Amino acid sequence: VKIWRRSFDIPPPPLPAGSEYDVSGDRRYAGIEVPDTESLKDTIARALPCFNSEIVAALRSNRRVLVAAHGNSLRGIIKHLSNIGDDEIVGVEIPTGQPLVYELADDLSVRDSYYLSERPA
Repeated sequence: VKIWRRSFDIPPPPLPAGSEYDVSGDRRYAGIEVPDTESLKDTIARALPCFNSEIVAALRSNRRVLVAAHGNSLRGIIKHLSNIGDDEIVGVEIPTGQPLVYELADDLSVRDSYYLSERPA
């Protein structure tokens, strides 16, 4: 058994074509180039432009934003917001279904972050 270790810029081995996890034939992705594999660095390169154009615009309009995404996309946004280094971010675990709240200042710097379950109601 070959064990893949997480790395910031080295992607895991690609999924075999036709595997149960291969989404390239899924009609929901028609017309979209789906990579065979992707490093965290690659994911961040895809997620941050969306964050900067859509989410930042909403925040600057004083709207609350809820982001629900894949773990690595969230990891990329967290890396960006919290200025976490490349080596450190690969070890950050984001629990499924646990809302993580970021309170931001007017300049979008982080004032506080916490899991909602850790704050009293």
